[in-house]
Amino acid sequence: MIFEAATLVVASTIHLSGADQGGGTPFSPNRAGIAEAVIAVVLIAGVVALGRGARGLAIASVVFAVAGFLVGFSMTVRGGAAVDVAYHAIMLPILLLTLVQLVRSRARTV
Repeated sequence: MIFEAATLVVASTIHLSGADQGGGTPFSPNRAGIAEAVIAVVLIAGVVALGRGARGLAIASVVFAVAGFLVGFSMTVRGGAAVDVAYHAIMLPILLLTLVQLVRSRARTV
């Protein structure tokens, strides 16, 4: 989750700094940067929650991230640059694997 949040911080910085102005409607680098920053903060909160034994909150943070990535992916596919599409295509499965791992480890501890 820390790795996923870190990639989001980098992507957000790129978008908000104006370094990536590629793509067209409905993709917006500024909106993407803000969304990526919010998802990163939620994932970091999930890491903190997991460290404190609140696995349910960690799961919720990853669900939020997956939902955000799905929305972002749909916009990026329709108007983003190829690198943005590739980022979503790579990170979405990683987030899903994280979610599966969290749910499975919860099931073992219950």
